[in-house]
Amino acid sequence: MSEPHAPARHPHHPRHPLHSRHVDGFGTVHVLPLDPEADAGTIHRWVSEERAAFWGMNGLTQAQVAEIYAHMATLDTHHAHLVLRDTEPVALLQTYDPAADRVGDCYDVRPGDIGIHLLLAPAGPDGGRPGWSSALLGALASYVLLGLDRHRVVVDPDIRNEKAIARFLRQGFVPGPRVVLPEVDIPDVFLPEKHAQLAFLPREVAFP
Repeated sequence: MSEPHAPARHPHHPRHPLHSRHVDGFGTVHVLPLDPEADAGTIHRWVSEERAAFWGMNGLTQAQVAEIYAHMATLDTHHAHLVLRDTEPVALLQTYDPAADRVGDCYDVRPGDIGIHLLLAPAGPDGGRPGWSSALLGALASYVLLGLDRHRVVVDPDIRNEKAIARFLRQGFVPGPRVVLPEVDIPDVFLPEKHAQLAFLPREVAFP
């Protein structure tokens, strides 16, 4: 018999979750290490949608998306994860060390800080899903703050991405300064300049 709340052995997800958390009325959220090849089709569909324009991957091929995440998998400071609700892929989560990222040039990084980027899967044929983002963010906060033993989460959504900013603030994030993240142009990575709204979630706020 399989262990409680273990994700079904979906052919594309034979990995063991790094973190699982059951949310009443929602399901069990599993955080898996992203497989750049196996998950490329799913991630490419998500990042190619107009709603994902702020993710910065519109127009890339599936092979290019796989290549980006294969490169990330070689890094010690940046990690990508596929998030499941039970057995359904529902989000792409990236975690990173702010001191090793351009955001670290824009605020005073503290020991125990962790940065995240979060892309939610598009709504299904039934449309909007009230409460989904809150349930997911709560489960993911438990992973990064409790599971990884970090003290504070930092996010840096584009200032034009009002939906993402509002979602984080509803979750208890405290708004920080508006900053300009510098362009990054190195052999394996190009990131254009980004005007971002920083926000922070201390562990004692998320889990009083």
